[in-house]
Amino acid sequence: MEVSIIGVVGAGQMGSGITQIVATAGYHVLLYDLEPKYLETGVERITEGLNMEVKKGKLTEWLREKTLKNIKITTRLEDMAHCHMILEAAPEREEVKMEAFEVLDTVCPKEVVFATNTSSISITRLASVTHRPDKFIGIHFMNPVPLIDLVEIVRGWQTSDATFLQAKHFVEKLGKTVVVAKDSPGFIINRILMPMINEAIFAVMEGVGTPQDIDTAMTVGTRHPIGPLALADLIGLDTCLDIMEVLYTEFGDSKYRPAQLLRKYVEAGLLGRKSGRGFYIYRKESTKEESKP
Repeated sequence: MEVSIIGVVGAGQMGSGITQIVATAGYHVLLYDLEPKYLETGVERITEGLNMEVKKGKLTEWLREKTLKNIKITTRLEDMAHCHMILEAAPEREEVKMEAFEVLDTVCPKEVVFATNTSSISITRLASVTHRPDKFIGIHFMNPVPLIDLVEIVRGWQTSDATFLQAKHFVEKLGKTVVVAKDSPGFIINRILMPMINEAIFAVMEGVGTPQDIDTAMTVGTRHPIGPLALADLIGLDTCLDIMEVLYTEFGDSKYRPAQLLRKYVEAGLLGRKSGRGFYIYRKESTKEESKP
């Protein structure tokens, strides 16, 4: 099957970023979300991202317009029946993803490959709710999708060689670098990254340092491009908590126990950049200042 129409499930931060790069690469994209307001926000985010690319001279105005024309939106999951490949980018909760795949499995032709952007959940377990585990694979993009060149490809227990090769070719056509990870909780990136972020949050909670001091220590002292707490705000504190919950549950090891302060921030709705406040307070004029727990 020639792949030219890609279905993206979820218009959040990851789904909109994936849509942007896939449409820019020349594919037609059908972007789904249950809520029209999320689709509207997603398209706004995509448009802002493309405008920034034009401003930086990385994209022509003609290609920006062509990219936007490549994108269609829908609130009906059944409309994905016309897509040649599905990229799921729903919230990082197993039951939400499984529910989406159960519906997609009934409406999409049997030859359509299903890919999940999960950053921590078992590919094999997600594939088990479909009748096509051989055509199911993990394609984990990094946030922000248009800026980070790395993509993890994760094979489930029954993923076929043909599906793996199709996914690898697709990702490379997007200009991304592929690493292959085992179907293990957190894969490569979040197995290493999230415990570091979690430890930084423990350090704030225990008064070891302020968010600014901890981030400065890591950016200046270890030459990380962004501190762990600013990165947590960028990823979304709710997403960080979801991933840590998966690691803690799957491994059963206390070293993956989510910091209580992380839970408190999420319970309070302080999710980072997307809510305007997390470990830092974010202004519309793209400035930030330290937030107090």
